[in-house]
Amino acid sequence: MTAALKVIQIGPAAGFQDLGRPGYIASGLTRGGAIDTLAVHEGAALLKQSPDCAVLEIAGVGGVFEATAPLRIALTGADMTARIDDATAAWNAVHQMEAGQRLTIGAARSGSYAYLHIGGGFDAPVRMGARGGHMSAGLGKLIAKGDTLPALPDTGTRTGYYLPRDKRFDGGTVRIVPSVQTNHFPPEERARFEATAFKRDPRANRQGIRMEHDGEGFAAQGMRTIVSEVIVQGDIQITGDGTPFVLMCESQTTGGYPRIGTVIPADLPRMAQTPAGGQITFQFITLDEAVTIQQQDTKARAGLAAKAQPLVRDINDISDLLSYQLVSGAISAQADPFE
Repeated sequence: MTAALKVIQIGPAAGFQDLGRPGYIASGLTRGGAIDTLAVHEGAALLKQSPDCAVLEIAGVGGVFEATAPLRIALTGADMTARIDDATAAWNAVHQMEAGQRLTIGAARSGSYAYLHIGGGFDAPVRMGARGGHMSAGLGKLIAKGDTLPALPDTGTRTGYYLPRDKRFDGGTVRIVPSVQTNHFPPEERARFEATAFKRDPRANRQGIRMEHDGEGFAAQGMRTIVSEVIVQGDIQITGDGTPFVLMCESQTTGGYPRIGTVIPADLPRMAQTPAGGQITFQFITLDEAVTIQQQDTKARAGLAAKAQPLVRDINDISDLLSYQLVSGAISAQADPFE
C-alpha cells in the first residue's frame, strides 16, 4: 500500500511547495516555492533526502493528519505544537508514524510558516517542472479537509533525530544591499531607514510584507514616476505613501515604485518567519559582503545532515514505556567479570 497522509482537519492556508520554478521571470512568473527555503533544507537533512522533494507549507495553524501506512515525517519552520496520537512530537525533528496514527499540529508559537515533510516527498502533480504551488499564478491549490496526500517511495530509514533551531523566528536585523534606485534616496534618508525599528504588518503574505513604522514615510528624490522594470525577490519598494514593502516569493515580476534596497537571499527566511508585529531593522552591507554571506549560507545548508543529533525522549511522553527493553542484560554478583 502506498503511504499517504489523510487530511482530517486543516488550517486555511496550506499547500504543497518545493524550491520553486527558476527561469520564468521573462514570461511573467516569479520563482515561487517555499517562502522559507532553509526550512525545506532542514527537513531534507533530517530525512536524508533531496531538498527538491515536495513539502506541505502551513501558515499560522496546522491540522490533523492520519497515516495510511508506516511512514517517516519531519517538522520544521515555525514552531507549532505537535502530537502523534497522545505523545508530544518534537519540532525540527524526524519521527516515525505507524498506520492509523494521527498527527495533530496546532497554532504557531513562534514564526509564521511551518513545514510538514514526508519520507520520499509528497507525490504532488508536476507543473512547469515543479511540484510546488504558485497561488497568485493559478498553479496548484490549497489543501482541503478530506484530501489524501500520497508519498513517493521512501528509501531512507533514519528517525529520532533533531536539528538545533536558529533565531530567525522572532525578527531581528535583516541585511540588504543597494538596489537600482538606492542612490536616489538622500544619505540622511537611508540613514533614517537603517535606524528605524519596523514591525511586520499582519496582512503580509507570500507576495510581500508591508512594514509598519512610526514617523514620516520615506521618499526618493525625483522618483514620483518611474518606468516599470524587472524586480526580484527581496526588493524593498517604497510605495506612494512612503511605506516599505518587501517583495517575497510570489511577487510580481515588474514594478514601478523606487527600491531603497534588496534583502539578501540568506536573510529572506528571517524576513518570512518574523511574526505579525515582530520587529525588524535593516542594515546595508556591500555586494562583496553579501556574496561571502551567501557562500557561507550555501555551505551551511549542505552540511545540515551532519549536524542532526539523536532525539532523547522524555519518559513521561512515552505511552508504551513498558514495551521498551530497559535492561540490556544481567550480571552475577559473584562471577569475576574479567575471567
